[in-house]
Amino acid sequence: MSEFENVTAPPPPPAAAGPQEDRTVALITHLSGIVAGFIVPLIIWLVNKDNPAKSFLNDQAKEALNFQITVLIAYVISMVLLVIFIGGLLMTAVWVVNLVFCILAGIKANEGVAYRYPFALRLIK
Repeated sequence: MSEFENVTAPPPPPAAAGPQEDRTVALITHLSGIVAGFIVPLIIWLVNKDNPAKSFLNDQAKEALNFQITVLIAYVISMVLLVIFIGGLLMTAVWVVNLVFCILAGIKANEGVAYRYPFALRLIK
């Protein structure tokens, strides 16, 4: 019996989506939607859309941009509905949903997982 028979191979490292820098920028892109709306995801996507080495960052910027456009549309609908007094409640709900999903997306993107928002208009492909 050799000494190597009882040795198990270490588990393979988790598949990284890209360098840590790209994952950190993807985190910032998702979290910026809480404060700056669609501006930061749009800038990140426009800067990196033609760089094939930044495919993970490009994908996450498009996802964040699509979600923030969806949130903007929901805010506009909420403002229209302020006339019948349900808009304030709807606006608060949109803000909470935006906050929660941006934080979840940022955490997943920083882990290297390509996050997909559960509901977003996929306008940018």
